[in-house]
Amino acid sequence: MKKLGIYWFSHDLRIDDNPTLATAAGEVDGLLCMAFANPSNRNNFHPIPIQLSKNRLNFLIQSFDDLDKKLKRLGQHLWVSEVQPDIEIPNLIANLGVTHLYLSDDGYLSNQSVVEFLQREFPSLIIRKVSDYRLYSEQDLPFSIDDLPDSFSKFRRKVEKISTRIPISSPERLPNPITKPNSWQNKFKSHLNAQDSQFYGGESAGKKHLDEYFAGDFASTYKLTRNALDGMYESTKFSPWLANGCLSVRRIVERLHKYENEVTSNESTYWIFFELLWREYFQWYAKCHGQHLFLFSGIKGHKPTTSFYPERFRKWCEGNTPFAIVNACMKQLNATGYISNRGRQLVASCLVNELSLDWRYGAAYMEQHLIDYDMGSNWGNWQYLAGVGADPRGLRHFDLEKQTQRYDPQQEFIGRWKAVPTLTQLDSMDAADWPVSEGQLTGTN
Repeated sequence: MKKLGIYWFSHDLRIDDNPTLATAAGEVDGLLCMAFANPSNRNNFHPIPIQLSKNRLNFLIQSFDDLDKKLKRLGQHLWVSEVQPDIEIPNLIANLGVTHLYLSDDGYLSNQSVVEFLQREFPSLIIRKVSDYRLYSEQDLPFSIDDLPDSFSKFRRKVEKISTRIPISSPERLPNPITKPNSWQNKFKSHLNAQDSQFYGGESAGKKHLDEYFAGDFASTYKLTRNALDGMYESTKFSPWLANGCLSVRRIVERLHKYENEVTSNESTYWIFFELLWREYFQWYAKCHGQHLFLFSGIKGHKPTTSFYPERFRKWCEGNTPFAIVNACMKQLNATGYISNRGRQLVASCLVNELSLDWRYGAAYMEQHLIDYDMGSNWGNWQYLAGVGADPRGLRHFDLEKQTQRYDPQQEFIGRWKAVPTLTQLDSMDAADWPVSEGQLTGTN
């Protein structure tokens, strides 16, 4: 009996350093490589159904196209579906006689719910979930996931001396395809041709940026420049390719160590690794806390004193608040799908502290728009700032005027995005006018 597999590409859109793909290559006789153009965020606690923004969809489709080209060199192709995975994958398993399913253990709860459903529906199906999204595997950690340290500092002290695994090369061959290609490129042609962003999706573009970053001396001054609100090389900008799996985090660390060995090792180069450890912490944070990632009360179990005011939220989304620095960041986000880490902290602080809005709606808006959306980092950071997460100091409140003076003293960034403070009334309706029904807000308890 032939072994036939499905490889479900999700947040691992590459062939380099892809142990899941290497596992599939060595086990099955035929393989269907597939991905989903409208990834689901469906779970019982998520506050808002997400429709991907134009920028996020552009980056995703571009990444699919680049992956398809790389697969074709190995005799395979990418099959892209717009149907939800919990419908499409069972049909393919039944119709094609699939015996194996391969996917990255990326921690996304919506993917995990599909896997659990498939295990029930197809008890003989062999499912391989391989850890290739994080820096460490669960076996590498000096503690169980249930005993995850309650702060990043404690986590860092326990893991930063652990040796990271050596990245593996791309496979030299793949099993033959078990389906003919579908015509998904024709449907998404406009997204493939989109050139209105400094970021272009795919492993090829990600590797090019990685090479360019470490070819210069940007890493040597990273800690001094990382808080800049704009600019391609002031921070590493690895995150769009890292979040979509176009770049492996282990490959980034390998290149960083190479730079430290051949060029210089200083506080700035360490700080790049330090930031990657923050990402790592939030991956395990999401795995540890699961559905609590989306609860209004977070992991702390107490509700913030915020609510929902639809006009305030709309104005925040549009960049039409009393705070010019926030408006500039939101306009940048809406136009490009990206804002700096400093910018994210400022707009989040504004939403929670100045506008008194439910933090989850800010997190969901970022999920819709950010081309570097990562579930653990996004929702974990929002909890952190809202005072319901891993920050031992509680609520984070930034003085927006002082932040403007420090990070945009000449208001060049504000001027670039034609952002002005809006002094009109923030809202004219009360907090009871929620954008979705209470029945959908299952995370409010």
